[in-house]
Amino acid sequence: MKKILSLVLAAAMALSLAACGGQSDNTQDQTSGSGSASSSAGSASSQASSEDSSAAKSDLAYVQDKGTLVVGITEFEPMDYQDASGQWIGFDADMAKAFADSLGVEVEFQVIDWDNKVFELDGKTIDVVWNGMTLTDEVKSAMECSNAYCNNAQVVIVPADKAADYQTVDSVKGLAFAVESGSAGKAEVEALGADYTEVMDQATALLEVSSGTADAAVIDSLMAAAMVGEGTSYADLTYTVGLNSEEYGVGFRKGSDLAAALNDFFKAAYADGSMQTMAEAYGVQAALIAQ
Repeated sequence: MKKILSLVLAAAMALSLAACGGQSDNTQDQTSGSGSASSSAGSASSQASSEDSSAAKSDLAYVQDKGTLVVGITEFEPMDYQDASGQWIGFDADMAKAFADSLGVEVEFQVIDWDNKVFELDGKTIDVVWNGMTLTDEVKSAMECSNAYCNNAQVVIVPADKAADYQTVDSVKGLAFAVESGSAGKAEVEALGADYTEVMDQATALLEVSSGTADAAVIDSLMAAAMVGEGTSYADLTYTVGLNSEEYGVGFRKGSDLAAALNDFFKAAYADGSMQTMAEAYGVQAALIAQ
């Protein structure tokens, strides 16, 4: 009896070991299969990531592939504004058209909220900010910028019949200003410690002064020369105090290779005289910076 019981127990143990061995082999196969699939998926993901990264490195290729250069602007004479037929013209607009042509793409102008220009770039709703943009430290840290191409300043705009009272920086500190949101003009008014109201663009700031809802505005000197004083849309306004000196540049997405392409274009356009010709058409030739 003992011998039979021993044989039964031995057989049971053998079957148990075989079952355990089979389960182990199966688990190992499943694990091996999962690892292989994971490895393949990881490899594919890495390859896709590498391809995305490679594509992201060339903004120039991105623009040429889609066939359009989308330019973010505001209403800003003499840089970007519409003619009687609704076409965008101005020194910046004409230069943008010529640059797009040099890339073999069409140009498209899109009015933006100036305060959101970096978000517009990074979200790829626009490809470039080209609108008399001051090269501040903040702008240069957030965008890939071109070389400076125009000199500018921020100037105080007041009603012409009150200009004699506002000929110094101290004399304007008590005024209530209208300033473009996110602009260099806003920064200058903040530095003065003056009261201000933010508006959509510099053209609206002028309208606020003309209508009497603001005492003064701070806008770009190039715009002031084109839009206020005798023979302009705002003959009742004039500019008095200059608050700073600055330079204009063009902004792209951070790391964009379009900035270098534009610098090359600027050099060629300045060398052949076409840049100067465009500047003369809008009266900004004296502000040009040699390229």
